[in-house]
Amino acid sequence: MAVPEIELRIAALEAEVVQLKRRLDTALQPARPWWQEIYGSFADDPLYEEAMRLGREYRESLRPKRAKRPTKASAKKRKR
Repeated sequence: MAVPEIELRIAALEAEVVQLKRRLDTALQPARPWWQEIYGSFADDPLYEEAMRLGREYRESLRPKRAKRPTKASAKKRKR
C-alpha cells in the first residue's frame, strides 16, 4: 500500500472512532438517575405493602427481646 492510501484509511478510522465514542458517551449517560426511574412504581400496591410488613415482622423477630420492667404491683408482691 502506498503512504497516501494508508493516511486516508487512518483518517477514516479516526473519524469512525470519534463517532463511536460520541455514541457511546450518549448511551452511557442516563437522562435521569436510576432511582428516579423506579420512584413511585410501587405506589398504592397492596402486594408491596404486604411484602414490607412481612419483612418488618421478620427483622423484628430477629431482634433480642427486651427484659420486661417490673411494674409497681409486682414489686409490692415481691416485698411481702
